[in-house]
Amino acid sequence: MRPDALRALRDALGSPRATQVLTEVIITVALVTHAVRAFVGWPGAIAILTTLIVLASVSLAGQPERAEWRGVLPVSLLALFSLMAVSIIWSQYTWASLGGIAYAIAFGVLGVYIALVRDLIQLVRAMGNALRAILTGSFVLEILSGVIIDTPFAWIGISGDLAAGGPIQGLAGTRNALAFLGALAVLSFWIEYRTRSVPRGLTAYSLTLAAATIVFARSPVSLLVLAAVLAAGLALVVLRRLQPVARRATQSVLLVAAMIGAMIAWIFRDSVITVVDATADVQARTSVWSAVSGLIDQQPALGWGWVGHWPVTVYPFSSVRSSAGLQPDSALNAYVDIGLQLGLAGLIVLVTALGLAFVRAWLVASDRRSTVYVWPALTLVLLMTTSLTESYLLFEGGLLLFVTSAFAAARNRSWRRRLA
Repeated sequence: MRPDALRALRDALGSPRATQVLTEVIITVALVTHAVRAFVGWPGAIAILTTLIVLASVSLAGQPERAEWRGVLPVSLLALFSLMAVSIIWSQYTWASLGGIAYAIAFGVLGVYIALVRDLIQLVRAMGNALRAILTGSFVLEILSGVIIDTPFAWIGISGDLAAGGPIQGLAGTRNALAFLGALAVLSFWIEYRTRSVPRGLTAYSLTLAAATIVFARSPVSLLVLAAVLAAGLALVVLRRLQPVARRATQSVLLVAAMIGAMIAWIFRDSVITVVDATADVQARTSVWSAVSGLIDQQPALGWGWVGHWPVTVYPFSSVRSSAGLQPDSALNAYVDIGLQLGLAGLIVLVTALGLAFVRAWLVASDRRSTVYVWPALTLVLLMTTSLTESYLLFEGGLLLFVTSAFAAARNRSWRRRLA
């Protein structure tokens, strides 16, 4: 390509409008990668991901003033991705690890791009537009499958049960994944409403769409996750209205209350599981965790090597079965999953990265006046609680959300900015 043509392309992709569109496309592809693979297969999905990385690089080159990441990119995140990369040294499945590492880094790079070129309100707007398109498309397919044609779309994971009241899977592939997107949509649409970013009519449609997604997904996991996000949201509402001195004292009270609440929930976990009708889901997950724990004991320190989504034909992943005899593509728990793949070292790095990101995001959300600063903190709560029953945090859209939220929090609360 001629230099003048390359310069013109760089300037075009670096424009505010092109940057916003590219951001929305990246978020959409990341959140429904399952559907992308169903439509175009793994080769097509890799080609799309590679194209997005190239376009993001050119776009960032067209706005070099935004490419200041060294002082805010969290060291804990760098440590996590570095551990993934070096795990190829001891990996039991070298080629699978090589692909998994590249795949994870690709979504990490796209997350960094979004965090660099979009401020927080622009990020929430992009997230809202992407989720509106995803959830609307999901209901269109569910109506076609479950009402008009009355035939399951097995190729994309839709069972066609909308007319029976669900559960529905939409473009997410599973009811739990769709419910996760519904919960993220509620949070994003609520922030849009509070910041008056979209017209009221669109807000009403968006919140109705998100609520319908959660209801028809019929995911017992989503009820517990929404309860945690709601509790965190109410705590932030209280904190944001207090004076700084009172706020610091209240933070300590809330921390103790959260610890006590977690202990009570654990003690009465059987009753909680029964109330939300999650007995079957929990049995399936505990059977997988039990099988994985034996594998973790064989490689406790550094794990078997990073691979991301499980290649179900490769040992040790091929040996894991749920209580129903099904072969899962993850450990159905991000903390167990990283313990299997990166051992105790990986678990420590992940928990540290999550903890630092959450503390930064929480303090920023407590101090800053605009409601938009609540989004990273509550998104991290959503990811952390969902990670107890799914491994979304480690893959694709969940990983992108983690990187973006951690970066947004560090931008406003990085200790390295205080260095001369």
